[in-house]
Amino acid sequence: MFIGLGQTIHEEIISLRRELHQFPELSHEETRTTTRIKEELTKAGIPYKDGFATHGVLGIIKGAHPGKTIALRADMDALPIVEKNDHDFVSHKKGVMHACGHDAHTAMLVGAGKLLNTQKDKLSGTILLVFQPAEEDAPIGGAQAMMDEGVFKEYVPDEIYAQHVWPDLPVGTFGVRPGAMMGNSDRFEIRITGSSGHASMPHQTTDAIVIAAQMINSLQTIVSRSTDPLQSAVVTVGKITGGSRYNVIADDVVLEGTVRTYKADVKQTVKARLMQIVEQTASMLGGSACCKYHDGYPATRNNADAAALVAKTVQDAYGEDAQPEILPSMGGEDFGRFLEQYKGAYYWLGTAIPSREVQRPLHDPLFDIDERAIPYGVEMLAELAYQASKEESS
Repeated sequence: MFIGLGQTIHEEIISLRRELHQFPELSHEETRTTTRIKEELTKAGIPYKDGFATHGVLGIIKGAHPGKTIALRADMDALPIVEKNDHDFVSHKKGVMHACGHDAHTAMLVGAGKLLNTQKDKLSGTILLVFQPAEEDAPIGGAQAMMDEGVFKEYVPDEIYAQHVWPDLPVGTFGVRPGAMMGNSDRFEIRITGSSGHASMPHQTTDAIVIAAQMINSLQTIVSRSTDPLQSAVVTVGKITGGSRYNVIADDVVLEGTVRTYKADVKQTVKARLMQIVEQTASMLGGSACCKYHDGYPATRNNADAAALVAKTVQDAYGEDAQPEILPSMGGEDFGRFLEQYKGAYYWLGTAIPSREVQRPLHDPLFDIDERAIPYGVEMLAELAYQASKEESS
Protein backbone atom coordinates (compact mmCIF):
# COMPACT_ATOMS: atom_id res chain seq x y z
CA MET A 1 0.00 0.00 0.00
CA PHE A 2 2.90 2.37 0.71
CA ILE A 3 5.37 1.35 -1.97
CA GLY A 4 6.09 4.34 -4.19
CA LEU A 5 4.80 6.86 -1.66
CA GLY A 6 8.24 7.56 -0.22
CA GLN A 7 8.91 9.88 -3.14
CA THR A 8 5.92 12.04 -2.18
CA ILE A 9 7.66 13.24 1.00
CA HIS A 10 11.30 12.60 0.17
CA GLU A 11 12.33 16.27 0.04
CA GLU A 12 10.76 16.91 3.44
CA ILE A 13 12.43 13.87 5.03
CA ILE A 14 15.82 14.56 3.44
CA SER A 15 15.59 18.12 4.79
CA LEU A 16 14.88 16.76 8.28
CA ARG A 17 17.75 14.29 8.00
CA ARG A 18 20.15 17.09 7.03
CA GLU A 19 18.96 19.29 9.86
CA LEU A 20 19.51 16.49 12.37
CA HIS A 21 22.93 15.87 10.84
CA GLN A 22 23.92 19.49 11.38
CA PHE A 23 22.92 19.39 15.05
CA PRO A 24 24.02 15.97 16.34
CA GLU A 25 23.67 15.10 20.01
CA LEU A 26 25.54 12.51 22.04
CA SER A 27 23.91 9.73 24.04
CA HIS A 28 21.66 11.01 26.86
CA GLU A 29 21.85 14.54 25.40
CA GLU A 30 19.23 14.26 22.63
CA THR A 31 17.21 17.29 23.75
CA ARG A 32 16.98 19.15 20.44
CA THR A 33 16.44 15.96 18.48
CA THR A 34 13.57 14.95 20.74
CA THR A 35 12.00 18.40 20.41
CA ARG A 36 12.11 18.19 16.61
CA ILE A 37 10.56 14.72 16.64
CA LYS A 38 7.68 15.91 18.81
CA GLU A 39 7.18 18.95 16.59
CA GLU A 40 6.97 16.74 13.50
CA LEU A 41 4.58 14.28 15.16
CA THR A 42 2.37 17.13 16.34
CA LYS A 43 2.37 18.65 12.84
CA ALA A 44 1.25 15.29 11.44
CA GLY A 45 -1.45 14.82 14.08
CA ILE A 46 0.25 11.79 15.65
CA PRO A 47 -0.20 11.55 19.45
CA TYR A 48 2.84 10.63 21.49
CA LYS A 49 4.20 9.96 24.96
CA ASP A 50 7.67 11.09 25.98
CA GLY A 51 10.25 11.02 28.77
CA PHE A 52 11.24 7.35 28.43
CA ALA A 53 14.95 7.03 29.29
CA THR A 54 14.75 10.85 29.54
CA HIS A 55 14.69 11.60 25.81
CA GLY A 56 12.75 8.68 24.34
CA VAL A 57 9.50 9.28 22.46
CA LEU A 58 6.65 6.90 21.59
CA GLY A 59 4.37 7.87 18.70
CA ILE A 60 1.00 6.07 18.58
CA ILE A 61 -1.03 5.46 15.42
CA LYS A 62 -4.29 3.58 15.88
CA GLY A 63 -5.76 1.88 12.84
CA ALA A 64 -9.49 1.62 12.14
CA HIS A 65 -9.52 -2.18 12.10
CA PRO A 66 -8.56 -4.94 14.56
CA GLY A 67 -5.01 -6.16 14.29
CA LYS A 68 -1.66 -6.54 15.92
CA THR A 69 0.41 -3.95 17.73
CA ILE A 70 3.57 -3.37 15.70
CA ALA A 71 6.51 -1.29 16.92
CA LEU A 72 9.03 0.43 14.64
CA ARG A 73 12.22 1.67 16.27
CA ALA A 74 14.77 4.33 15.31
CA ASP A 75 17.81 5.42 17.31
CA MET A 76 18.66 9.11 17.68
CA ASP A 77 22.13 9.70 19.13
CA ALA A 78 25.42 10.67 17.49
CA LEU A 79 29.09 9.86 18.14
CA PRO A 80 32.10 11.79 19.51
CA ILE A 81 33.76 11.98 16.08
CA VAL A 82 35.12 14.99 14.17
CA GLU A 83 33.36 15.03 10.79
CA LYS A 84 35.56 15.25 7.69
CA ASN A 85 32.86 15.46 5.02
CA ASP A 86 32.63 18.65 2.96
CA HIS A 87 28.94 18.76 2.00
CA ASP A 88 26.91 21.82 2.93
CA PHE A 89 25.19 20.23 5.95
CA VAL A 90 28.20 19.07 7.97
CA SER A 91 27.96 18.96 11.74
CA HIS A 92 27.85 22.33 13.49
CA LYS A 93 29.04 20.71 16.72
CA LYS A 94 32.79 20.27 16.86
CA GLY A 95 33.72 16.72 17.74
CA VAL A 96 30.20 15.33 17.38
CA MET A 97 28.93 13.61 14.25
CA HIS A 98 26.14 11.38 12.99
CA ALA A 99 28.62 8.78 11.76
CA CYS A 100 26.25 5.83 12.15
CA GLY A 101 23.18 7.07 10.30
CA HIS A 102 20.92 7.69 13.27
CA ASP A 103 19.93 11.03 11.74
CA ALA A 104 18.55 9.12 8.74
CA HIS A 105 16.90 6.51 10.97
CA THR A 106 15.04 9.18 12.92
CA ALA A 107 13.98 11.10 9.82
CA MET A 108 12.80 7.94 8.04
CA LEU A 109 10.70 6.83 11.00
CA VAL A 110 9.09 10.28 11.12
CA GLY A 111 8.36 9.89 7.41
CA ALA A 112 6.92 6.41 7.84
CA GLY A 113 4.72 7.66 10.65
CA LYS A 114 3.39 10.41 8.42
CA LEU A 115 2.55 7.98 5.63
CA LEU A 116 0.89 5.54 8.04
CA ASN A 117 -1.13 8.25 9.71
CA THR A 118 -2.63 9.39 6.40
CA GLN A 119 -4.02 5.87 5.93
CA LYS A 120 -5.40 5.23 9.42
CA ASP A 121 -8.80 4.29 8.03
CA LYS A 122 -7.15 1.39 6.15
CA LEU A 123 -4.79 0.29 8.91
CA SER A 124 -5.24 -2.62 11.29
CA GLY A 125 -4.15 -2.62 14.91
CA THR A 126 -1.77 -0.07 16.41
CA ILE A 127 1.57 1.14 15.08
CA LEU A 128 4.12 2.37 17.63
CA LEU A 129 6.92 4.72 16.60
CA VAL A 130 9.78 4.16 19.05
CA PHE A 131 12.44 6.89 19.04
CA GLN A 132 15.24 5.54 21.22
CA PRO A 133 18.06 7.54 22.81
CA ALA A 134 21.55 6.41 23.80
CA GLU A 135 21.99 3.46 21.44
CA GLU A 136 25.70 4.28 21.18
CA ASP A 137 26.19 4.20 24.95
CA ALA A 138 27.23 0.56 25.20
CA PRO A 139 26.98 -1.33 27.45
CA ILE A 140 24.19 0.73 29.04
CA GLY A 141 22.14 1.86 26.05
CA GLY A 142 18.61 3.22 26.05
CA ALA A 143 16.47 0.24 25.06
CA GLN A 144 16.35 -1.41 28.49
CA ALA A 145 15.69 1.88 30.24
CA MET A 146 12.77 2.61 27.91
CA MET A 147 11.25 -0.79 28.65
CA ASP A 148 11.92 -0.49 32.40
CA GLU A 149 10.17 2.89 32.39
CA GLY A 150 7.06 1.50 30.73
CA VAL A 151 7.31 2.47 27.08
CA PHE A 152 5.21 -0.63 26.27
CA LYS A 153 3.07 -0.65 29.41
CA GLU A 154 -0.11 0.47 27.65
CA TYR A 155 0.61 -0.87 24.18
CA VAL A 156 2.48 -4.18 24.14
CA PRO A 157 4.00 -4.95 20.74
CA ASP A 158 3.28 -8.26 19.10
CA GLU A 159 6.29 -7.59 16.89
CA ILE A 160 9.05 -4.98 16.68
CA TYR A 161 11.21 -3.99 13.71
CA ALA A 162 14.17 -1.71 13.03
CA GLN A 163 16.28 -0.84 10.01
CA HIS A 164 19.86 0.40 9.82
CA VAL A 165 21.62 2.16 6.95
CA TRP A 166 24.29 -0.11 5.44
CA PRO A 167 27.10 1.20 3.23
CA ASP A 168 27.98 -2.25 1.88
CA LEU A 169 24.64 -2.65 0.09
CA PRO A 170 23.51 -0.62 -2.96
CA VAL A 171 20.50 1.68 -2.86
CA GLY A 172 17.29 -0.21 -3.47
CA THR A 173 18.42 -3.36 -1.65
CA PHE A 174 17.83 -4.67 1.86
CA GLY A 175 19.69 -7.19 4.00
CA VAL A 176 17.90 -9.57 6.35
CA ARG A 177 18.36 -13.09 7.63
CA PRO A 178 16.90 -15.29 10.37
CA GLY A 179 18.93 -15.68 13.55
CA ALA A 180 22.00 -13.61 14.29
CA MET A 181 22.26 -10.24 12.53
CA MET A 182 24.62 -8.48 14.96
CA GLY A 183 26.92 -9.75 17.70
CA ASN A 184 27.27 -9.69 21.46
CA SER A 185 29.11 -6.45 22.20
CA ASP A 186 31.19 -6.40 25.40
CA ARG A 187 33.82 -4.00 26.73
CA PHE A 188 36.85 -4.47 28.94
CA GLU A 189 39.30 -2.21 30.79
CA ILE A 190 42.64 -3.59 31.94
CA ARG A 191 44.87 -1.71 34.37
CA ILE A 192 48.46 -2.94 34.47
CA THR A 193 50.63 -1.99 37.41
CA GLY A 194 54.42 -2.19 37.46
CA SER A 195 57.12 -0.05 39.05
CA SER A 196 58.75 3.03 37.56
CA GLY A 197 62.34 4.08 37.17
CA HIS A 198 64.98 5.42 34.80
CA ALA A 199 64.84 4.10 31.23
CA SER A 200 68.56 3.26 31.40
CA MET A 201 68.08 0.97 34.42
CA PRO A 202 65.24 -1.42 33.49
CA HIS A 203 66.50 -4.07 35.94
CA GLN A 204 65.34 -1.84 38.79
CA THR A 205 61.79 -1.57 37.43
CA THR A 206 58.78 -3.54 36.23
CA ASP A 207 57.88 -2.10 32.84
CA ALA A 208 54.10 -1.84 32.47
CA ILE A 209 54.43 -1.05 28.75
CA VAL A 210 56.33 -4.28 28.09
CA ILE A 211 53.66 -6.18 30.01
CA ALA A 212 50.99 -4.44 27.93
CA ALA A 213 52.74 -5.37 24.68
CA GLN A 214 53.01 -9.02 25.67
CA MET A 215 49.41 -9.01 26.89
CA ILE A 216 48.03 -7.56 23.63
CA ASN A 217 49.81 -10.22 21.59
CA SER A 218 48.64 -12.97 23.91
CA LEU A 219 45.03 -11.81 23.79
CA GLN A 220 45.04 -12.45 20.04
CA THR A 221 45.61 -16.16 20.70
CA ILE A 222 42.17 -16.44 22.28
CA VAL A 223 40.45 -16.47 18.90
CA SER A 224 43.18 -18.40 17.08
CA ARG A 225 43.72 -21.08 19.73
CA SER A 226 40.87 -21.14 22.27
CA THR A 227 37.70 -20.93 20.16
CA ASP A 228 36.22 -23.22 17.53
CA PRO A 229 37.42 -22.03 14.09
CA LEU A 230 33.84 -22.45 12.84
CA GLN A 231 32.49 -20.03 15.48
CA SER A 232 33.05 -16.29 15.17
CA ALA A 233 34.83 -14.17 17.78
CA VAL A 234 36.81 -10.94 17.82
CA VAL A 235 39.06 -9.50 20.53
CA THR A 236 40.23 -5.93 19.87
CA VAL A 237 42.31 -3.59 22.01
CA GLY A 238 41.27 -0.16 20.80
CA LYS A 239 42.98 2.17 23.27
CA ILE A 240 46.27 2.24 25.18
CA THR A 241 47.08 4.85 27.82
CA GLY A 242 50.41 4.85 29.62
CA GLY A 243 53.77 6.41 30.12
CA SER A 244 54.79 9.94 31.00
CA ARG A 245 58.18 10.60 29.35
CA TYR A 246 60.56 9.05 26.82
CA ASN A 247 63.20 8.21 29.44
CA VAL A 248 60.91 7.03 32.25
CA ILE A 249 59.73 3.44 32.48
CA ALA A 250 55.97 3.39 32.93
CA ASP A 251 54.45 1.91 36.05
CA ASP A 252 50.84 2.14 34.89
CA VAL A 253 49.13 1.29 31.61
CA VAL A 254 45.42 1.04 30.81
CA LEU A 255 44.10 -1.02 27.90
CA GLU A 256 40.53 -0.69 26.68
CA GLY A 257 38.88 -2.91 24.15
CA THR A 258 35.96 -5.00 23.04
CA VAL A 259 34.91 -8.63 22.63
CA ARG A 260 32.45 -9.59 19.88
CA THR A 261 30.75 -12.99 19.57
CA TYR A 262 27.45 -14.49 18.43
CA LYS A 263 26.96 -17.44 20.77
CA ALA A 264 26.73 -17.29 24.56
CA ASP A 265 29.09 -20.25 25.12
CA VAL A 266 31.74 -18.72 22.84
CA LYS A 267 31.41 -15.44 24.71
CA GLN A 268 32.00 -17.19 28.05
CA THR A 269 35.06 -18.99 26.69
CA VAL A 270 36.57 -15.75 25.41
CA LYS A 271 35.77 -13.92 28.64
CA ALA A 272 37.35 -16.62 30.82
CA ARG A 273 40.52 -16.85 28.72
CA LEU A 274 40.85 -13.06 28.64
CA MET A 275 40.79 -12.93 32.43
CA GLN A 276 43.40 -15.71 32.68
CA ILE A 277 45.76 -14.11 30.17
CA VAL A 278 45.52 -10.70 31.84
CA GLU A 279 46.31 -12.01 35.31
CA GLN A 280 48.99 -14.54 34.37
CA THR A 281 50.84 -12.40 31.81
CA ALA A 282 51.23 -9.59 34.31
CA SER A 283 52.32 -12.00 37.03
CA MET A 284 54.83 -13.74 34.74
CA LEU A 285 56.52 -10.41 34.01
CA GLY A 286 56.61 -9.26 37.63
CA GLY A 287 53.62 -6.91 37.68
CA SER A 288 49.93 -7.13 38.39
CA ALA A 289 46.74 -6.40 36.49
CA CYS A 290 43.03 -6.15 37.07
CA CYS A 291 40.33 -6.39 34.43
CA LYS A 292 36.85 -4.91 34.49
CA TYR A 293 34.67 -6.79 32.01
CA HIS A 294 31.39 -5.15 31.04
CA ASP A 295 28.75 -7.44 29.58
CA GLY A 296 27.17 -5.33 26.86
CA TYR A 297 24.50 -5.62 24.23
CA PRO A 298 23.25 -9.13 23.54
CA ALA A 299 23.44 -10.52 20.03
CA THR A 300 20.68 -9.17 17.78
CA ARG A 301 18.78 -12.32 16.78
CA ASN A 302 15.91 -12.16 14.34
CA ASN A 303 12.81 -14.26 14.80
CA ALA A 304 12.59 -16.51 11.73
CA ASP A 305 8.97 -15.63 10.92
CA ALA A 306 9.58 -11.90 11.34
CA ALA A 307 12.69 -12.04 9.16
CA ALA A 308 10.70 -13.95 6.54
CA LEU A 309 8.06 -11.22 6.56
CA VAL A 310 10.74 -8.58 5.96
CA ALA A 311 12.15 -10.60 3.07
CA LYS A 312 8.71 -11.18 1.53
CA THR A 313 7.79 -7.51 1.86
CA VAL A 314 11.03 -6.49 0.12
CA GLN A 315 10.65 -9.03 -2.67
CA ASP A 316 6.98 -8.25 -3.29
CA ALA A 317 7.76 -4.54 -3.45
CA TYR A 318 11.08 -4.39 -5.25
CA GLY A 319 11.78 -7.84 -6.66
CA GLU A 320 13.95 -10.77 -5.58
CA ASP A 321 17.20 -8.99 -6.48
CA ALA A 322 16.43 -6.36 -3.84
CA GLN A 323 17.05 -8.90 -1.08
CA PRO A 324 20.55 -10.34 -1.60
CA GLU A 325 22.00 -13.00 0.63
CA ILE A 326 24.02 -11.50 3.48
CA LEU A 327 26.28 -12.57 6.32
CA PRO A 328 25.78 -11.22 9.85
CA SER A 329 27.92 -8.45 11.30
CA MET A 330 29.98 -8.38 14.50
CA GLY A 331 28.74 -4.87 15.20
CA GLY A 332 26.77 -4.42 18.41
CA GLU A 333 23.21 -3.12 18.55
CA ASP A 334 21.01 -2.14 21.49
CA PHE A 335 18.00 -3.35 19.51
CA GLY A 336 19.03 -6.85 20.61
CA ARG A 337 17.50 -6.10 24.01
CA PHE A 338 14.12 -5.42 22.42
CA LEU A 339 14.38 -8.72 20.56
CA GLU A 340 15.07 -10.58 23.80
CA GLN A 341 11.60 -9.52 24.96
CA TYR A 342 9.55 -9.28 21.76
CA LYS A 343 9.29 -11.11 18.46
CA GLY A 344 10.75 -9.09 15.63
CA ALA A 345 13.53 -8.46 13.15
CA TYR A 346 16.34 -6.06 12.33
CA TYR A 347 17.35 -5.42 8.73
CA TRP A 348 19.76 -3.32 6.69
CA LEU A 349 18.92 -0.59 4.19
CA GLY A 350 21.37 -0.24 1.30
CA THR A 351 22.95 3.24 1.22
CA ALA A 352 26.20 2.76 -0.77
CA ILE A 353 27.41 5.85 -2.63
CA PRO A 354 28.22 4.86 -6.26
CA SER A 355 30.76 7.65 -6.74
CA ARG A 356 32.95 6.28 -3.96
CA GLU A 357 35.32 3.53 -5.04
CA VAL A 358 35.68 2.51 -1.41
CA GLN A 359 32.66 2.86 0.84
CA ARG A 360 33.37 4.53 4.17
CA PRO A 361 32.21 2.29 7.03
CA LEU A 362 29.98 3.16 9.95
CA HIS A 363 31.75 5.29 12.60
CA ASP A 364 34.16 6.75 10.03
CA PRO A 365 34.69 10.56 9.97
CA LEU A 366 33.82 10.46 6.24
CA PHE A 367 30.78 8.22 6.59
CA ASP A 368 27.79 9.35 4.55
CA ILE A 369 24.78 7.84 2.79
CA ASP A 370 23.28 8.07 -0.67
CA GLU A 371 20.11 9.99 0.12
CA ARG A 372 18.29 8.27 -2.71
CA ALA A 373 17.90 5.42 -0.21
CA ILE A 374 15.70 7.48 2.09
CA PRO A 375 12.41 7.03 0.18
CA TYR A 376 13.03 3.28 0.15
CA GLY A 377 13.58 3.30 3.91
CA VAL A 378 10.47 5.39 4.59
CA GLU A 379 8.07 3.29 2.53
CA MET A 380 9.60 -0.01 3.64
CA LEU A 381 9.00 0.83 7.31
CA ALA A 382 5.43 1.84 6.57
CA GLU A 383 4.69 -1.16 4.34
CA LEU A 384 6.23 -3.59 6.80
CA ALA A 385 4.13 -2.22 9.65
CA TYR A 386 1.04 -2.44 7.44
CA GLN A 387 1.70 -6.04 6.43
CA ALA A 388 2.65 -7.16 9.97
CA SER A 389 -0.37 -5.59 11.62
CA LYS A 390 -3.03 -7.03 9.31
CA GLU A 391 -3.41 -10.37 11.08
CA GLU A 392 -5.33 -9.95 14.32
CA SER A 393 -3.34 -10.80 17.42
CA SER A 394 -4.37 -14.06 19.08
